[in-house]
Amino acid sequence: MPTGDNHSKSSDMPLTGFELPKWLVEPSVRACRLFNTMLDNIFYDVPGLQSELAEKDRVAAGMGEKLPSRMVSFDALSDPEGSLLLIDASTAPYVHKYKDVEQFLSSPYEETRQVMIATITGVGSSALGSAALAWDISVALQQPVLAIVPGYGVADVVLQSLGGWFGYGLYDWLQAKSLVQNSLANVAPQTASIGRQLAASTPEAKTVHGGPVFRHGSGSADVLHAILKDRDRPLRLLIGHSKGALQIGNAIQSLSPDRVHGLNVVTLGCPIAENVTGVAYHQYLGLFDALGQLNMWGHMPSKWVPTWHSTNPMLPPAMQAGPLTQQALAN
Repeated sequence: MPTGDNHSKSSDMPLTGFELPKWLVEPSVRACRLFNTMLDNIFYDVPGLQSELAEKDRVAAGMGEKLPSRMVSFDALSDPEGSLLLIDASTAPYVHKYKDVEQFLSSPYEETRQVMIATITGVGSSALGSAALAWDISVALQQPVLAIVPGYGVADVVLQSLGGWFGYGLYDWLQAKSLVQNSLANVAPQTASIGRQLAASTPEAKTVHGGPVFRHGSGSADVLHAILKDRDRPLRLLIGHSKGALQIGNAIQSLSPDRVHGLNVVTLGCPIAENVTGVAYHQYLGLFDALGQLNMWGHMPSKWVPTWHSTNPMLPPAMQAGPLTQQALAN
């Protein structure tokens, strides 16, 4: 029969007893991200981005110039950690990559202070999908764009398996309550940290037992909220496609009025609640976008457009992210 001391010791089992080996978990997370990378080629103009970068490299090589260093490696596709990509379609090297939010906020480089536009893509998008959407906006507006690449952790794998593509509202509600991420942080903080490097680098990042806990529903929303709150010059235009629109909606909640006054929010394929004073919402939903319409949850778009859910012009009738954003600003 166990003694009281033994019972006390067994009840105080360290959290490490619930941890899963990183070598076992991380490949699974990467595999899910690679699956979403294939979907990026459907929903975003990844072929167009690759073609334009290749053409710019060809011109530079023909002039004897050194090719710019940028994010095109396989690791950038499979990396579950997320990043900030500063996209400038008119200035080499065209793509700047940042892995730390605080370093981005305190960067001495002028390009980090000039950018006034940010984008967030949909469920589990890779760096290439995020870059492709930001590239479309940068080309259309002739301005630099900050793309927030969604981090991808174990909680995302769980939520996506529950219908992340076909139930944004449920996905968003579960994220907003942080149920899965909170549970992981309480039981297996090391496992909860996989895929959360960017979110963990935000100022005053919240943790439980060392594991990250979301304050605004998701890692991407936490990152965007921190940038909106702590940057010297507040962003002026946010573009979200698919579930990225919901993350923008979560990120702008609870900001002080001076940080959102004059802010424009453009949503593509997923209308959100227009509940933040001082924000101008421009929301577009496709007439043939069954996925977006399934996830409206009662929120009506500003305008119906004759498109489906994709922004890839090679798969018509696609949403034209750049021209729609131009139209929103013109109106």
